[in-house]
Amino acid sequence: MKDLAIALDHRPGALAEMGEALGEAGVSIEGGGVFGGVAHFLFHDAQAARAALDRAGIRVAGEHDVLVQKLRQDEPGQLGKIARRMADAGVNIEVQYSDHDHNLILVVDDIERGRAVSEEWKRHA
Repeated sequence: MKDLAIALDHRPGALAEMGEALGEAGVSIEGGGVFGGVAHFLFHDAQAARAALDRAGIRVAGEHDVLVQKLRQDEPGQLGKIARRMADAGVNIEVQYSDHDHNLILVVDDIERGRAVSEEWKRHA
């Protein structure tokens, strides 16, 4: 899966146009959100999503590998714990959101170091 950073115009209908373009192309959004005019959405097929957005004249500002992590919902502080482990490893979390399966999605500045932290978390969670 990939995260696409999508530059949306700051006007009514911009998100609708994006969603319609993806829907018409049969591309499903797996998670994400809009943060101050920049959307971050998760796709199984980022190439198809890019093509649909391009056809609609919607600019993709970036494509990112993601870390997918399951947190224990019954244990408060899970986000803080994994974020601290990333920080201690020198990994900056650039974007964080949830997917439709209740997984934590992270876009980080160093995917290899972030992946190592994520794998360690999974082994000891």
